Amino acid sequence: MQQQQNSRSGGQVLVDQLLIHGADCAFCVPGESYLEVLDALHDVRDRFTLYNARHEAGAANMAEAYGKLTGRPGICMVTRGPGACHAAIGVHVAYQDSTPMILLVGQVGRGTVDRESFQEIDYRQMFGPVAKWAAQIDDARRIPEYMARAFRVATSGRPGPVVLALPEDMLTELVEVADAPPYVPTAPAMDAAQVARIAQALRGAKRPLVLAGGSGWTDEGAEALLRFATDNDLPIATSFRRQDAIDNDSDHYVGDFGTGVAPSLVRRLAEADVLLVIGARLGEITTRNYVSLNVPDTGKVLVHIHVDADEIGRVYSPTLGIAADSTAAAFALAGTDLGLSGHGDWRQTLREEYLADTQAPAHDHPLDMGQAMLALRDALPADAIITLDAGNHTGWPQRFLRYGRPGRQIGSTCGAMGYSVPAAVAVSLQDPARQVLAFVGDGGFMMSGAEIATAVQHGGRPIVLVFNNGTYGTIRMHQEREHPGRVSGTDIVTTDFGALARGLGAEFARVTQTAEFLPAIKAAFASARPTVIELMTDPEQISTRTTIAKLRGQ
Repeated sequence: MQQQQNSRSGGQVLVDQLLIHGADCAFCVPGESYLEVLDALHDVRDRFTLYNARHEAGAANMAEAYGKLTGRPGICMVTRGPGACHAAIGVHVAYQDSTPMILLVGQVGRGTVDRESFQEIDYRQMFGPVAKWAAQIDDARRIPEYMARAFRVATSGRPGPVVLALPEDMLTELVEVADAPPYVPTAPAMDAAQVARIAQALRGAKRPLVLAGGSGWTDEGAEALLRFATDNDLPIATSFRRQDAIDNDSDHYVGDFGTGVAPSLVRRLAEADVLLVIGARLGEITTRNYVSLNVPDTGKVLVHIHVDADEIGRVYSPTLGIAADSTAAAFALAGTDLGLSGHGDWRQTLREEYLADTQAPAHDHPLDMGQAMLALRDALPADAIITLDAGNHTGWPQRFLRYGRPGRQIGSTCGAMGYSVPAAVAVSLQDPARQVLAFVGDGGFMMSGAEIATAVQHGGRPIVLVFNNGTYGTIRMHQEREHPGRVSGTDIVTTDFGALARGLGAEFARVTQTAEFLPAIKAAFASARPTVIELMTDPEQISTRTTIAKLRGQ
């Protein structure tokens, strides 16, 4: 039968919706369950780039990192069953990190549903607890409706992941259906009356502290936040892995409440009489297992601004809670005189403590990572992007590097190992001329290092710093603290990272001495290919603040 002029396959309709809603790329591992989508993408190669990853977890983490970088939904495509299971980690990261993302999963044909057919899973049940919305499109005529909703849900309110299952026979259907208009996200904003209420709540503060975090910060929003701090002489800290929300070189930035938070900042949080939280959830890491602030009454004036009204008061009861987008809140507050005065010494004290904490003390290790980070801090371009994995090694870039737009810090806040390399690949592919550095441990690199081949294939050039100390460092630290000297399950056998990197198509360098670090970095900056730099670190230097010997002594 001859195809009617206006009829399209389900796969074509879906691809047309991606283009209508502004998507320009997707990350995938191809599968037979969504061949019609792959075929439709062949016709729009001039407008849409398909990056084929080496593993579905890598593809999902790439899409999540794209969402963090751009604020637009990262698109991931995987096949049914095992493909979707592998990609689940990226959905979990996107959910906990509040990142817009859409996962499209090929599904079994509708005629074989509920028979436990080959690779069959009910994705609505599987992803329901870790996605903002999980659904299945059973009628190709409803693809425009579902896709428009998916983009809106992923980006509106608190951003997050959407999962859509696509039965393979639905994608082959020929249908005549109108396209949806481009989506427009919905986000609450603050009005003048709410700004006045914030000013009233903060007026008279002697030791105010602003805590900025969460997702949704644009470059303009970060600039507005800095103006607000400057106008009111406020100290600003950030939540875990959101350090790029404000210029760290500003005299108003005083540190971050991450896994390696400065003890001095924890003390100052307890001393603060007014805490203005913008965008941060006040989650477990930021509050040190909900200990840094009393639950539910913090004992101080707490103003909590968050895009999701349900998040306000979930753990901590605020004096004033306002549902508003972080960037919109910063714009509303910028230029506002809150009537706060007489606390310049307080802000300066916090700033001086931050500066003191980020001057690395000298160690007798052949490769002193503190000194190496200070050298890197001076060498990084202003727009460099740092991606972070899970593990103690990330304490070095978190503590000693400086962040601020247009530079970015992109890392999972939910502790997912294997995130950093795919994230660096994804962001490097968006702008290969930009310097992108991935920080990853030897354990994390072995989980996703193969994605370097994805960068090579598609023209990315990330620099991957592999901290090789022969152990799962974070778990080893906990092990030594709880069961000193009883090492079990945390040793890692030596890997030839040079052979692995070169086999994947990357440049390689091994650094064993502090003096070798900066030349290796500069050579990587000049390379047109991805570079893997193996850092031979001493497991004794288990974190930026302690050693194994100290842990055993304690």
